Amino acid sequence: MLNLTPEQKQAGRENYQTALGFTRRDFLATAAVGVPLGAFCFGYNRIDGNPVRAGIIGCGDEGQVLLGESNPEYIQFIGFSDIRPYNQKRAIDGEPRGPRVGFRKKYGEEEAKNVAERSIKNRYHENYENMLADPDIEMVVIALPLHLHAEAAIKAMRAGKHVLCEKLMAQTVHDCKEMIRVSEETSMLLAVGHQRHYSVLYDNVVSILQSKMLGDIRHIRALWHRNNSFPALDKEGKPILDEQGRPMFQDGWRKSIPDEDTSISEDVLKRSGFKNLTELVRWRLYNRTGGGLMAELGSHQLDACSIFIARGLHDGKQHVHPLAVSGVGVKSFYDDEREADDHVFCTFEFPGPQYGKTTNREDVVVVTYSSINTNSFEKYGETVYGTRGTMMIEKEEETSLFKEGDPNAPSAKPAAATNIAVKDAGGKPVVEASPTAPAATPQAAIALAGQVSKGYREEMEHFAYQVKRFSPGSHQELTSELRCPGHVAMGDAIIALVSNMAMKERRRIEFKESWFDPKSPDVPENSDAAAKS
Repeated sequence: MLNLTPEQKQAGRENYQTALGFTRRDFLATAAVGVPLGAFCFGYNRIDGNPVRAGIIGCGDEGQVLLGESNPEYIQFIGFSDIRPYNQKRAIDGEPRGPRVGFRKKYGEEEAKNVAERSIKNRYHENYENMLADPDIEMVVIALPLHLHAEAAIKAMRAGKHVLCEKLMAQTVHDCKEMIRVSEETSMLLAVGHQRHYSVLYDNVVSILQSKMLGDIRHIRALWHRNNSFPALDKEGKPILDEQGRPMFQDGWRKSIPDEDTSISEDVLKRSGFKNLTELVRWRLYNRTGGGLMAELGSHQLDACSIFIARGLHDGKQHVHPLAVSGVGVKSFYDDEREADDHVFCTFEFPGPQYGKTTNREDVVVVTYSSINTNSFEKYGETVYGTRGTMMIEKEEETSLFKEGDPNAPSAKPAAATNIAVKDAGGKPVVEASPTAPAATPQAAIALAGQVSKGYREEMEHFAYQVKRFSPGSHQELTSELRCPGHVAMGDAIIALVSNMAMKERRRIEFKESWFDPKSPDVPENSDAAAKS
């Protein structure tokens, strides 16, 4: 939070808890004891009987997070596939710190031994198609490089497996639509891991936005800033050099190539969809294999902004599509082989509540987004600006709320330092400055506000729960209950991919509704509207 004192920050946190206690009072009053919070928030129950048996395709950074965050009561991974020896070992042993715990910590020593020996029940598969032939596997989680998502998902669904695919859904909108078509054709469930749909914190934020407590939302500012400009050092403090003798940076996208991976043959690389080993290890750097900062980071936050605008301004809608995007992307820091921009800046126009209802087409909500690699002064997150208040969501962990100062009732304190009270005025909540210390917030609301869940666990629980309920003829009903099914995730992919087009050409692109229709053959990658400046 910029320009806020510790006292102001604390006031903002307390204000959020007060508001949450008001907007979710019925929820808090009926909260089920002993039921996982995600299950209660998102309408699923515990699984009766054995957990869903799953395989994971791709055990890199994201795949390992998904393994570590999975709940064994809902899902048990009995198979995995990755062509990199480095990832195979990490899948078993995990990492000393962080969420990537590996099979050993997740399931115990005996299960890790089974995986390591690649013997009992064939846990490891170099070729994931062999894993798809395993009748014991009910669903697969796909965490491959972006350009392989569609192919793997389609093969899995045609093999009779339900699919939870990592975001971005696919590298082209055509592939997204094909994934949806195959899901319907095979009656296999398809969901995509945009975890803002499963975050308890974001669900709480939505409850406050729906209450109109912030007034009329006119602007959202989102950012994901990192500083990867510092040199990478070895254990002795010496700079690490790349294959050409150039200094490496602390950049998670351009890592050193592990010695273990040099054993991968050219035949295996080509069969798996890679030109060479460098492309495999650093796939996020290249246009052929990745989608840049908008696909990897921006898609999360534009997904959140779409939800905020839909629920805060368009009653009854779950998601709102943008009208247009313009942007600039540059590779202004790194001097290496990467094709992905290292700084991106985009401006989106979303429809306001009166847009299209009158001849006035100026009722738009402007969302700005930036992602940079050379400064981390601001925490990543979203700030929602309303006529009566401001809400800040930081690092998917913390939320603050501030009341707009009323010029007709000037306060001695700055608005950012004002504690609030919420009262019911004719069935609508009204935010007022608290004349004294804030009223005690219910402990349940404080606990709810303090939930640090980034949605990984909940998205897998919810999908496994739906898989457990699956029966012939239930595809349409269960798909409608998924929080991020294919047609919703395709919208997020369209936003990211069209943003890349706008930045590449340095122009404004208007979104076409036919792009968002899974049954329409119209896609932005070959659309006249996208081809013209």
